[in-house]
Amino acid sequence: MMEAEEQQPWKTTFYSELPKVELHAHLNGSISSNTIKKLIAKKPGLKIHYQMTMIDKGKKRTLEECFQMFQIIHQLTTGPEDILMVTKDVIKEFADDGVKYLELRSTPRESATGMTKKTYVESVLEGIKQSKQENIDIDVRYLISVDRRGGPSVAKETVKLAEEFFLSTEDTVLGLDLSGDPTVGQAKDFLEPLLEAKKSGLKLALHLSEIPNQKKETQVLLDLLPDRIGHGTFLNSLEGGSLDLVDFVRQHQIPLELCLTSNVKSQTVPSYKQHHFGFWYSILHPAVICVRCFVVRPMIRVFLQHTFLKSTSWQLKHFI
Repeated sequence: MMEAEEQQPWKTTFYSELPKVELHAHLNGSISSNTIKKLIAKKPGLKIHYQMTMIDKGKKRTLEECFQMFQIIHQLTTGPEDILMVTKDVIKEFADDGVKYLELRSTPRESATGMTKKTYVESVLEGIKQSKQENIDIDVRYLISVDRRGGPSVAKETVKLAEEFFLSTEDTVLGLDLSGDPTVGQAKDFLEPLLEAKKSGLKLALHLSEIPNQKKETQVLLDLLPDRIGHGTFLNSLEGGSLDLVDFVRQHQIPLELCLTSNVKSQTVPSYKQHHFGFWYSILHPAVICVRCFVVRPMIRVFLQHTFLKSTSWQLKHFI
């Protein structure tokens, strides 16, 4: 099958210039090959090749391999200056793609080089601030992420950090994201910190139902009434989904963040045609199309053009 821009060249410009919203941008998963090469040049001793951090056009990886790619990227982003550069580059590239409103999400990390979780967050915020000062035409906000692999104690620390910046950043830090390897930990372990975050006024964007046969786990998270659902891949599936879960989401009008390329590339969905986008679109449920991560930036542009062509009436909803 020919790429979208080869089939209909005029749409390349149209969909590139079309104002867009991106609500599911994992910072370390949105780094372009150009930025990766700059990071590698700063740390030649790691012997990392940029292709180790990308899924090339026409290629796929398992979900487990995708999370391993994040670990490689983390080796390249160990200092505040790395986080600052990555944040600014990612913002600039999204703006170049026509994105006008962007919500970044990232888990605060500490490193042996002296970076603390607080300086990590400050570096992301500084990147957002400098981008605004440079008059880049994009409105950027930040969701602080809780990584499931850290467990509930780290989640509590992250929530306290998010609460601190929520109060001090004039609406730049909007909420909390729960993400990370869905095979690690149990939802009930994160209820206390997530409830604390919600009580403090932070919005909740929760990854759930990313893998099959997690009906009980999914219901635990849905009972929190999150502001948005990340992926929800198997909510309506015979493999762990149910009409009860779908009815709950519909009844409470919880919007979904649907990441077609990410799901196909990581093989949690076999093809675009079989993506759950079609189900939620057919019942007119609130959702937003996202591009997320694991793909080279030029591929993102192709995907945006192809997806917006098929979904021009899709509802966009964000936290503001």
